[in-house]
Parts: sequence; C-alpha cells; structure tokens
Amino acid sequence: MPELLYPLDSTKKFTDQKLVGHNRWHPDIPPVATIAPGAEFRVHVREWFDGEIHNDDSAEDVRAAPLSTVHCLSGPFAVEGAEPGDLLIVDILEIGPIPQEDSGPLAGQGWGYTGIFPTDNGGGFLTEHFPDAYKAIWDFSGHTTSSRHISGVRFTGIMHPGLMGTAPSHELLTTWNTREAALIATDPQRVPPLALPPEPRDAVLGALIGADYDRVAAQAARTAPPRENGGNQDIKNLTRGSRVFYPVFVPGANLSVGDLHFSQGDGEITFCGAIEMGGFIDLRVDVIKNGMALYGVTENAVFQPGNEGPVYSEWLAFSGTSVTLDGEQRYLDSQLAFERACLHAIDYLSKFGYSREQAYLLLGAAPIEGRFSGVVDIPNSCATIYIPTAIFDFPITPTAGGPVRIDPGMGAPHATR
Repeated sequence: MPELLYPLDSTKKFTDQKLVGHNRWHPDIPPVATIAPGAEFRVHVREWFDGEIHNDDSAEDVRAAPLSTVHCLSGPFAVEGAEPGDLLIVDILEIGPIPQEDSGPLAGQGWGYTGIFPTDNGGGFLTEHFPDAYKAIWDFSGHTTSSRHISGVRFTGIMHPGLMGTAPSHELLTTWNTREAALIATDPQRVPPLALPPEPRDAVLGALIGADYDRVAAQAARTAPPRENGGNQDIKNLTRGSRVFYPVFVPGANLSVGDLHFSQGDGEITFCGAIEMGGFIDLRVDVIKNGMALYGVTENAVFQPGNEGPVYSEWLAFSGTSVTLDGEQRYLDSQLAFERACLHAIDYLSKFGYSREQAYLLLGAAPIEGRFSGVVDIPNSCATIYIPTAIFDFPITPTAGGPVRIDPGMGAPHATR
C-alpha cells in the first residue's frame, strides 16, 4: 500500500481532523504535504457533504443540504519542482470506499447516496421538471450496488473522483471571479443562481487563520464548477488506470482531490447524481517541464481514461432534438437535445412501474452513456442516452407484449420545498 499522506478519522468532522483540507480554490491555501515526482501516495477523502446526508428513508437532509460547505477536498499536495507552465501528470492507481470496519455511519461505509436537489438549493439538470428533493440510498456489495429505493436494478460501479485539480494563480482566480460575477449580474435573482460567487461563510482553508483566513475567504472561488484547473469535472471515466495531465499555475501545482463517486451516469444529471461516497484514492504524480507550451494545454485538463469498469454489450438508447416540450424550434441547442433525450428515457422507464423520480435518480447513478450525436444538421442537434440493459433484472426492450410492470420498491424518499 502506498504511504498514507492524508489520513481521516471517520468519527470526526472535516474541520476537526489532524490535517485540515479545504473547500475553496485559492493559491494561498498552504499545502498539507510535499511530494517528490514519481512518488505514490494514498489519500483519504471525505464525502462531499461531510456526513450531512444520512442512510434513512427521508429526503429532508437533501432538501436542507448546506451547499456553502462543499466540497470537502483533501490537500493541497505540492509537487517538488513543479512550476507555472508545467504539466502535472496524475495517475489514478486505486480507489475505493471507506473500509466498513472503520467506525462512524458515513457514506462510503457500505453505502452511498444519490439526490435530486430542490430548485431553491442548487437544482439539477431537469430542475424545471423535478423541483423537489428526493433521495436514493445504494448498498455496496464488493464492486456492485443496489438500492432499496429503486428495485429491480443492480450494477457494477465505476469508481472515480468527481473533483481533482490544481490551484489557480492569483490572476486566474481574478479571471474566474470577474467573469462569473458578470454572468450573475445578467439575472441576479435567478433561482437556482447562474453562478456561485465567493462565500466566506463556511469556508475551510486548511491551516490559514486570522487576517490571512479573512482575506482568502473573501476571494476564494467555490468548487462547484469545472474550470481551467480541472476541478469538479465529474468525468465517470477517470477510473483506476487513468492518467490526467493538469496545467500548473502556481509553484508546486498544489493538487487537491475530493467528491469520490461509486458510480455515475454521464452528466450527473440530478446535480447530486452520482452515488456519493467517502473513501480512499492512490495517486502517483510526475511533471512535464514546460508542458503547457509544448502541448498547447493551457486552459484545460487532458486525460487518458482507465481501462477498468463494467463492460456492457447491449444497450437501449433514447434520442432527443433541440425542440422544446412546447414545440418551439431552437437552433442546434445541444443542451436542450440532451435534456429531451433524458426526459424520453424517464418517460419510457416509468411505463415499467418506476416513478419519474426513481427513473431520474437511476439515470444519474447508473453507468449510462450520454453523447452529442449530431451537432451540424440545422436546425436540430441530436443527443442520445444509452442505458445498459444488463443492469435490470427484467427485460426492458420493447416487445409486442408490452412492458412488464414491476414492483418499484418503497420509492424514493421525498421532501417538499
């Protein structure tokens, strides 16, 4: 086992740990450790809400989830010799949930969760259609999972970090805050908001205290969106065996990781759409000097996906085009086309006995494939959703006999706004 550089005590809150991580991006957050190029190390990772979501049959915790506290990131980790303009190589060697023998009833200890966030607390991709809070608990058995809230389904997880990235420079941080503030100003009262500005309340900034903490808390960027440093990309294919190349913006690169997922469908469409868990991740780091200029990688992460995960050979796919539910034609609106594909899949699954909320949760958690299949045939973009048929324990393909109605289970716990 690689050296454990960032341990977590499952019985303690994120802010009470021996090494305190962070939940904002800022170049002045000090690293918790320095790593030599080529080194392998293990990191414990807290579930993104630090234990606020519970293994029960209520969605009140999702309705009231404190978004100002996320994400709980492990790090930063400085890499010896890394300088602005380099590329940081990060290899994902191993990943898994919290060992069940650890004490404390936290997500990752044999279970995880998927949530539909209410519109007034973050929303989701289909929040106009699903404005209220719902939740599904998933039980782990080795590498497979099933849910008492969505019956008839079992699948192998594609474990991956939802969030990993390097620290921004002061200049890049200013760019983020400026452009996102300008977006918010176009509709400042929108619910959910167009972006999340710096929020000093609940900011966790590692070892910073006093005046340094106050200054950084007022400037630090929220971790919700993906940006030039990688960040919250929620790419389900960053599994074991993946290699990621991150731009370096500060001396040491200051790599951080968090938001581990047991599984996820492309898009993580419910916002808390993956199966969220706490756990561990083993990494190896190295540096390509002047790599940003050598390869033209200046504002994005590049990655080689891992070759592990479930292999499916049969799929049922749903398509959508850029026409609204009211029949309004939009010009090559790929986002709308993807939305329509999701809604078509949800309508289809509801014919088998699932509620529409159960189907929505399933699309977020299961290893579905989402694609922009056509983006040039004016006026309609075409997006597609591929569902592996093997995850169901009953047939879901169309037949002359019609859909087989199943018992959908106890249903997804619900909380009103």
